[in-house]
Amino acid sequence: MLLDRRQFALSSTAVLGGCATVGTPRIADCSPLARVEVDPSRVIRTVAGLRPVRRQGFVVKREPLGDKALVHNYRHGGGGITMSWGTSKLAAELGLPGHSGPVAVIGSGVVGLSMARLVQEAGLPVTVYAAALPPETTSNVAGGQFHPFRVYSEDYVDDAFRAQFARALDYSWRRFQIMVGDDYGIRWLPTYIESDAPEAKPIASFPPVNRLLGRGEHPFPLDSVVRFDTMYVEVGRYLRQMIRDVMQAGGTFAVRRFAAPADLAALPERLVFNCTGIGARDLFGDTLLFPVKGQLAILEPQPEVRYAFQGRAGYMFPRPDGIVLGGTYQRDVWDTSVDPAAIAGILKSQKALFDGFRCVA
Repeated sequence: MLLDRRQFALSSTAVLGGCATVGTPRIADCSPLARVEVDPSRVIRTVAGLRPVRRQGFVVKREPLGDKALVHNYRHGGGGITMSWGTSKLAAELGLPGHSGPVAVIGSGVVGLSMARLVQEAGLPVTVYAAALPPETTSNVAGGQFHPFRVYSEDYVDDAFRAQFARALDYSWRRFQIMVGDDYGIRWLPTYIESDAPEAKPIASFPPVNRLLGRGEHPFPLDSVVRFDTMYVEVGRYLRQMIRDVMQAGGTFAVRRFAAPADLAALPERLVFNCTGIGARDLFGDTLLFPVKGQLAILEPQPEVRYAFQGRAGYMFPRPDGIVLGGTYQRDVWDTSVDPAAIAGILKSQKALFDGFRCVA
């Protein structure tokens, strides 16, 4: 059973606060963690972005485009980073066998860059075409957790898609593991999930550590907490390194906007991979695709915070470039401006959580 950040936020009934006073150093039945210092004065930036959501899941398919081959690889919901290598692997298997000559990749986000690297690893030259390059992409606004968040809705997919999803997730899981380190800004962290239901224990099949904690094993002011280990990505660093990898392998980038499939047909490359994300709605008329707006408050870094949290208060992902606080979810909202009221709500709920710690390291 896969439980995502939104599900945890909606399903939990634990009550914050009332468990301790701020500043309590330690108590006998509590394993301490460093407390996140949540305060508006520590906010270094706020951002908002759009997740490309499609209940039927990601699209990986091949179709003709005039005398060219077009392979789609888009729509990953809140799992864009998580699924990027896996769905690109599926797309490569559809497009690369039997092809020779240059290849075009449309889109320079995390999926497009993964796609470009797999093309290069197959020994083919690639050009990445995009309306914008990092840091002006949706991927730059991602929290960076490896977790398949809202990749699909269970009632809208069949067994064939589930098998495809499992293959893609497995490949991404293994690919990111060999990239862990400072170069790509990837590291392992324990993650604590608020949940009052024992059946929430099997969060996913991929974390090697996944268990329900006793109250003495955590400091959170919550009745039930699940712990698992996963990887986190410092997104800005990761995208910069991926661009370097593409360029060092001979790839090129071209800033170009495409208004219609006919514009793709005019490209010199005979094989085109579509990795446009939310842009596929207008470019290819995919009306099943819709945006979900999420907002983040980034606090000053706290190197001593070496864990992540998800729950009713939202989520907290620590990165070297700042503490990422989020948890908002606004469907069918295209406006990417930051809402001060939403940011204030994130800070208020997160402050209540961390001020309620029963003990601190």
